[in-house]
Amino acid sequence: MQKRHHNPRLAKIHRSYKVDEVASLYGVDKNTVRNWIKAGLQCCDSKRPTLIMGQDLNVFHALRRSKNKRPCKLNQIYCMRCREPRQPESGLIEYQPINEKTANLIGLCPVCNTLMNRRISQAKVEVFASQMGFALPLVDLHIIDCH
Repeated sequence: MQKRHHNPRLAKIHRSYKVDEVASLYGVDKNTVRNWIKAGLQCCDSKRPTLIMGQDLNVFHALRRSKNKRPCKLNQIYCMRCREPRQPESGLIEYQPINEKTANLIGLCPVCNTLMNRRISQAKVEVFASQMGFALPLVDLHIIDCH
C-alpha cells in the first residue's frame, strides 16, 4: 500500500534525482512521478534523463499538503461529512473535559446535521465559550471548600 501523503522534506535539497530515483525514494511508481511533473513539479531542463532537484521536490510536496488544509476559525468546528469548517448550530454545543489540559467541543453541523468534534486546550476554554456561545459547566465543590 502506497502512502497518500509524502514527507515533504525527504529529498536532499542540493541533489538532483532521476525519475526512477524519486520513485524509489518515495515508494511510488515511475508514472506517479511523471504525473507529478505534469501537475507542476519543476525539472532541471527538458533533456533526457529527466532530472529533478531535491529542493523542488520538497517545495512541490509542501505546497500540495498546504493546499489541502482547511484551518478552523475560533468559532468553527470541522465537519467531516461536509469537509468544511462550519459554525455549529447555536445552543447545540456540548463541552466535555477529557483531563486537566484538554477538552472536546461537540456541536451539530447546520448543513448535514451530523456531530462535529473539536479538541481544545483548557487554557483557551473561556475564549471558545465566549466566541461560540456555550456555557461552561459549574465545577463541583468539594467538602473541604465549603466552610
